[in-house]
Amino acid sequence: MATTELQQPGDGGLSARATRTLKAVPRAWNRFWRLVSLYMPKRLYARSLIIVIAPMILLQSVVAFVFMERHWATVTQRLSQATVRDIAAIIDMMETYPHDADYANIIRVAQDRMQLKIDLLPPDPLPPPGPKPFFSILDEALSSEITRQINRPFWIDTVGNSNIVEVRVQLEGKVLRVFVRRSQAYASNTHIFLIWMVGTSLVLLMIAIPFLRNQIRPILTLAEAAESFGKGRPMPRDFRPRGAEEVRRAGFAFIQMRERIERQIEQRTAMLTGVSHDLRTILTRFKLQLALAGSRADTKALDQDIDDMQSMLEGYLAFARGEASEDAGRFDLEAYFQKLSEEAKLRKRKLSTTLAGDRDVHVRPHAFARLMSNVIGNAFRYAKTVEVTANHGRGSLLVTIDDDGPGIPADRREDVFKPFVRLDEARNLDASGTGLGLSIARDIARSHGGDIMLDDSPLGGLRAVIKVPA
Repeated sequence: MATTELQQPGDGGLSARATRTLKAVPRAWNRFWRLVSLYMPKRLYARSLIIVIAPMILLQSVVAFVFMERHWATVTQRLSQATVRDIAAIIDMMETYPHDADYANIIRVAQDRMQLKIDLLPPDPLPPPGPKPFFSILDEALSSEITRQINRPFWIDTVGNSNIVEVRVQLEGKVLRVFVRRSQAYASNTHIFLIWMVGTSLVLLMIAIPFLRNQIRPILTLAEAAESFGKGRPMPRDFRPRGAEEVRRAGFAFIQMRERIERQIEQRTAMLTGVSHDLRTILTRFKLQLALAGSRADTKALDQDIDDMQSMLEGYLAFARGEASEDAGRFDLEAYFQKLSEEAKLRKRKLSTTLAGDRDVHVRPHAFARLMSNVIGNAFRYAKTVEVTANHGRGSLLVTIDDDGPGIPADRREDVFKPFVRLDEARNLDASGTGLGLSIARDIARSHGGDIMLDDSPLGGLRAVIKVPA
């Protein structure tokens, strides 16, 4: 006979609640780490300092807490206990030998043997209790011991920087006033331990910080060399792999990678230049043969094909020249904009230029001039109004070219950056007709560590945005 277990009514709700709790824990943990990563410093040097300083502070906090809790409080408690025991003994002697009216012997014994200065006051009411200090182990320990051992009305004064603690105890017909040195009831030398702990930590930090800086400097140098290479600039002359073994290996790997890329670029440039030169020689022979053949009608098509091939070869050579190495230097934007204004007048185009920031940028001058000429020349060819805006600041140059031409469809804007792509329904971005204009422009921009983006222009045509580090 089969049996079934009955589920309690609350089990299903408890399971669902537990499931929600388990699901909420990873989300809370991920949210916590996102907040930590948001406020954590971004630089390696600052993070390394935190890795060194945070455990040290945590360890010292634990040590200080244990010391304060176990040593300082315990020693203060025992000293206060011994002091109150002496005061209780004096009170017992005064009550045991009441025939000594002035208690001269008791006062002498307290001062010589117990290091206590006592005197008797008239039976006036005790002073009102003063405000207790925010943090005073002595006040708490002394009060609790007087209450436990003497159990009579009392008044104490532990506030202030005085080396004397005053204690008053209400007796029958008189008030006993006792002056105690603070060191008798309080562990006053604990600050020496804290000073030593903080001092040694500062010494360790003074050693660790320069060491960390020396370890991180090779990484920063490697990053600067990689950034310079990405911008098409020469590698720093004093760069060489330094630091720890892992950093040295990364430095050697970067140098080898840079050499391989430069070799590949040189081989590509040499190949394109050689092929274009050889084909140009053959085309020159074709032209000579067609010229000798006369001006027959059947040679017009061949002349047109040769002109097209010549134009394509010029594009090949221009592309090869764009890959050629060139040292970075100064490029004057304002002077370049003046040349653009003269070109716009010759082409009968309306041009407006705006420059914000420094006029001088640090790029490869000839390559950057070719980049600008390819993009702006295309705008001159297909538009009547062109606006060029340049913003130079914080190590970056942003050039925006707007025109009122026919534009490019959004789904074809990435295709025009591919070599030899020509648009039939819209504008052709290369005046030579080879489809290499924007390819060369983007290649130059990326060799500087930047890029070119296309978008809709407020003028109704095309907007080209050039962004390069400069």
